Amino acid sequence: FSWDGAAEVGNGLFPRFLDLAKEHGAAMTFFLSGLYLLPESKKRLYDPPNNPRGASDIGYLTDDHVKATLINVRRAWLEGHEIGTHFNGHFCAGSGSVGNWTGSQWRDEIDQAKSFVKEWRTNTGWTDLPALPFDYDKELVGARTPCLLGQESLLPTARSLGWRYDASSPGGRQVWPDKKQGMWDLPLQQIPFPGRGFEVLSMDYNMLANQSVNSTKAPSHNYPGWRKQSAQAYIQGFRRAFETNRAPFFVGNHFEQWNGGIYMDAVEEAFKHIAREKEKGADVRLVSFRQFVDWIDVQKPEVLAKLRTLDVGQEPAGGWKTFLAGASETAGAGTASSSANAA
Repeated sequence: FSWDGAAEVGNGLFPRFLDLAKEHGAAMTFFLSGLYLLPESKKRLYDPPNNPRGASDIGYLTDDHVKATLINVRRAWLEGHEIGTHFNGHFCAGSGSVGNWTGSQWRDEIDQAKSFVKEWRTNTGWTDLPALPFDYDKELVGARTPCLLGQESLLPTARSLGWRYDASSPGGRQVWPDKKQGMWDLPLQQIPFPGRGFEVLSMDYNMLANQSVNSTKAPSHNYPGWRKQSAQAYIQGFRRAFETNRAPFFVGNHFEQWNGGIYMDAVEEAFKHIAREKEKGADVRLVSFRQFVDWIDVQKPEVLAKLRTLDVGQEPAGGWKTFLAGASETAGAGTASSSANAA
């Protein structure tokens, strides 16, 4: 489970999901937008590629919300979660879109995002909050781009910085991942959308777009049905992988109260469903992207190659032991199949 932006704006969603993760022994990834630690009074410190100085397609936070975000980011890392990046200004349209950026422009955006996280005390002048407890240069190993745009230009730069994965590909299928340009490509995935003749990306915004045509405040009589549909989409996506090819299941969300908060309720319901499977003894792990790449990096390449032959919803012929026979030694094959669900 991952969260884009990762701001706490007074709605209590950041601590709500930290509490949920703590209750169930789970780790998540928070793709922090660097601007969320920069006061609006200092917005001219941000010089975005192909856009005016200080511009942003997401709003700057109030000082109180910057402080709340700092408190929750600190807590998140101390409780075992990962802090990635969602970059800064979230530009998705026109000539200034991240989809048009060059590698050097991505590097400039990354340097600024890191500086806003590392230099928050200098930029704010605040002395009443504790320091962030991590070295962001070492912590930052992965990202999700705004609107899932610009990955091809980003990857060479990200790889040169030692990053290990990118979570920006749109429309991924529920199969075992591979590397792209030397980095793990961990996409949002197409999952069943109950009652519809198509699949939906495993993210709240994409469900909203198909339910209320991008309106975040649709008529409330729709909410119960949409909440159920969204929760079941996540659950069906999980079950399809868990009961067949055991590919990792990636979920993305935002701390937003769109359509009365139904997507937050839906992801919590799905999270609890998956956590119950783990607590009943099923071979399921709820981990951050960083933990997942730590795990997949030490698997035997021949086992991963064999796993990649399984299509969406395809069970291994003859069972796992038979399927993996010959791919590796018995111990290695057992390891590869045991913790295969990383949510």
